Amino acid sequence: MTTTTTRLRSGRAGGSRLRPARVLLYLVLCAGALVTLVPFLWLVRSALMEDAQIFTAPPEWLPAPFAWHNFSDALTARPFGRYFLNTLAIEAVVVPGVLLVGALSAFTFARLRWRGRNLVFAILLSSLMLPYAVTLVPTFIGWQHLGLVGTWVPLTLPAWFGAGQMGAIFLMRQFFLSIPRELDDAAYVDGASPFTVFWRIVLPLSKPVLIVVGIFTFIAVWNDFLNPLIYLADTDRFTLALGLAGFQGAYTAQWGYLMAASTVVIAPIILLFFFAQRHILEGITLTGLKG
Repeated sequence: MTTTTTRLRSGRAGGSRLRPARVLLYLVLCAGALVTLVPFLWLVRSALMEDAQIFTAPPEWLPAPFAWHNFSDALTARPFGRYFLNTLAIEAVVVPGVLLVGALSAFTFARLRWRGRNLVFAILLSSLMLPYAVTLVPTFIGWQHLGLVGTWVPLTLPAWFGAGQMGAIFLMRQFFLSIPRELDDAAYVDGASPFTVFWRIVLPLSKPVLIVVGIFTFIAVWNDFLNPLIYLADTDRFTLALGLAGFQGAYTAQWGYLMAASTVVIAPIILLFFFAQRHILEGITLTGLKG
């Protein structure tokens, strides 16, 4: 009894000693969160201001008056409905392709035994070290010879089989390695094929990493500006990123419209992360437990 009481008292004393450090930690985290929120707050306040008020010195944080018309005017000044559908169409092709091809490739490297597996994986992984600018010109020339410049093919097919796929393969491979191999052996004893093991055992247990890869791929396609800028010339095929750039003219920019449209465009990404943050953290935490 005396020993238990002593431990309780020592635990309380230790908690009281740690309390100031924990409060300091929370204050530092809150300060860091506030710093990261400043650009977003600046974006929202600028979206509710006229152009003349956005760049006043000293800066004003509260619009006077609130320019709510910026949102309706911006979304009608450009065909954002079409841009939105175009972006979703590209997402609908890229995200499933990355998940399917990436999962199959990761399963091959993580669960199947074949000669040279680690060497091939290392060679493919080295493609991530190549800067995108190095392959930009030859890739464009290749698509031009195929007559596919101006279509969505250069924006979708490389996501399935290009070097950018290696990031997803690496994450999935690390997660697949953490799944007990005894499950595979038991399935093989019962006569299952490798594809059956992949589809019925490994894939259902890999939902966290699939969600993470899917969300990261969705965000990358949603925010992609350079590739649509290079390969698309027809305004009817523009994505949301290109539509936003349309507010920036050669000499002047419609900053109020640009800020309002940017707020609307990034809102789905913020909501996606808000509702899926638990799955994102779970997938990142569990990935790489064994490698």
